[in-house]
Amino acid sequence: QVQLVESGGGLVQAGGSLRLSCAASGRSFDTWTMPWVRQAPGKERGVVSAISSFTVYADSVRGRFTISRDDAKTTVYLQMNSLKPEHAALYYCAKAFRYPYNIDSNHDHWGPGTQVPVSS
Repeated sequence: QVQLVESGGGLVQAGGSLRLSCAASGRSFDTWTMPWVRQAPGKERGVVSAISSFTVYADSVRGRFTISRDDAKTTVYLQMNSLKPEHAALYYCAKAFRYPYNIDSNHDHWGPGTQVPVSS
């Protein structure tokens, strides 16, 4: 059984930084493609970054967010720098089982998410 649990969220001042973690359990983690997904009220849900043997970023976060993974710890990270109020959202990680990674129907597992409020 695959389980994903996020942590590291919390209130941050605009311009500040947070590092989110996604702790995963399951077999063959090193073969998984792992997206980070952002969901905010009144806004479309979307993938902000993903990692397998490569990394990809949405244009809105490129140069601001950095995704990484530690296969020995079966954990994926999202370093978020220079945060703005518009970045405030629920962030959750997911496991993509097929390409394209940014389509919800191609995700077979996801975590409950962690909240990132950004104050002005």
